[in-house]
Amino acid sequence: MTYTQIGLLAVVAASACDLWAFRTRLLTRRVFWTAYAIIVFFQLVTNAMFTGSGIVQYDGAAIIGSTSPAEGPPPFLGDGRIAFAPVEDLLFGFALVLMSLTLWIWWGRRGVDRNPTAGPPLWRRR
Repeated sequence: MTYTQIGLLAVVAASACDLWAFRTRLLTRRVFWTAYAIIVFFQLVTNAMFTGSGIVQYDGAAIIGSTSPAEGPPPFLGDGRIAFAPVEDLLFGFALVLMSLTLWIWWGRRGVDRNPTAGPPLWRRR
């Protein structure tokens, strides 16, 4: 599988978990999309820092664009890239944020850690 196929699969899986498996329905809420707009801005900033400086490199055969490290630095915009990083990074970022929030809400509805305790672990208490 290519990076693009895995990214699309991650978005479909996260969306299915949100809408049908956990029934949190975040994708239908305006507040989610507002929060995601803020998150995606900072994702693009960090992608630009890491990919633009050459810390992270992608194989041109595995992404939508064709740029490979041997061809020089990637373009800031174009050739399947946004802020130096491949557009697939936005797919993975979206899936990660959606799944994190979906599980947070789902566990919260079930009362997980509703009354957190501070201090040493329970097995060390006397």
